[in-house]
Amino acid sequence: MATLHEEVKDYYGKELGNSEDLKTNACCTLTAPPKYILDALSEVHDEVQAKYYGCGLTIPFEVEGLRILDLGSGSGRDCYIASKLVGENGFVVGVDMTDEQLEVANRHIDYHTEKFGYAKPNVSFIKGNIERLDELDFEEGSFDLIISNCVVNLAGDKQKVLNDAYRLLKPGGEMYFSDVYSDRRVPVALQKDPVLWGECLSGALYWNDFLNFAKKAGFTDPRAVENKPITIENKEVEEKVGELEFYSVTYRLFKLDGLESDCEDYGQAAVYKGSIKGSEAAYDLDDHHHFPKGKIITVCGNTYMMLNDTRFKDHFEFYGTWDTHYGIFEGCGGAMPFSLEDGTTADCC
Repeated sequence: MATLHEEVKDYYGKELGNSEDLKTNACCTLTAPPKYILDALSEVHDEVQAKYYGCGLTIPFEVEGLRILDLGSGSGRDCYIASKLVGENGFVVGVDMTDEQLEVANRHIDYHTEKFGYAKPNVSFIKGNIERLDELDFEEGSFDLIISNCVVNLAGDKQKVLNDAYRLLKPGGEMYFSDVYSDRRVPVALQKDPVLWGECLSGALYWNDFLNFAKKAGFTDPRAVENKPITIENKEVEEKVGELEFYSVTYRLFKLDGLESDCEDYGQAAVYKGSIKGSEAAYDLDDHHHFPKGKIITVCGNTYMMLNDTRFKDHFEFYGTWDTHYGIFEGCGGAMPFSLEDGTTADCC
């Protein structure tokens, strides 16, 4: 494992100069970011952006004033976007183990503090291994939101990462992150390939293993926000991976007591008020819960809690109680969550 960590640090710190040096498109953004992200991104320093190796959008709506932890923060791109969005009353902490990436991130703290018009920095970067968060000086339940962008797949002990994330979140908080997943378990021989690991492929979790890991950590009902298949577009790498298929997926995992393993029906409903900045017309909780402003939407008990017991409560009106159980709730979930029928693929950032 120590050898793996050193190879990952060398790959991202020495071999890759910028995102153009990647050999595959596994580290790609799924879709064009919404305007509120683009506006913040336009103020991020060019060098920070050039060394971005993420695979999705990892900053959800409604983050003003939150305390955020970024796992594997790299050059700090997502941290600085979050720094702008949380405002002066919020704070962002980035953790990374690569000295070269941390040097870039730390060098531009003053630049962004001035750019955003803040009296003092609201972001810091710490050297650390995301598999050893318990060794860092973080208090249990001290973060509202944990984000990560195409980094968890680089960890050898992914269960430990999820366990620590759950411990560090406040009740009602969430882990919102993008990563690479596979349609089957990656063979051991490929897991030992340092280039494929650095390209976010060899460390990809089989999607069903991930769901089990997340639930074991305490995230009872993982929700996929968006997903797209990855096209490798590198002949040598394609030959190595064979029939394996990879997907870039954004997940949100809520820390909520009382979530059930299945979506149960209690006759509840929610109405979106249209009050989330940047998503006034409708709000998407995940890839199968769309809330147009003003429309009554029936929801399962888990979805009710994800809206009512989190920072989203003031943006919805709620109907129903927990008095009567009507059985399983139809319409939540399915089999493999990442298969698409329209043939679309992930576009590189």
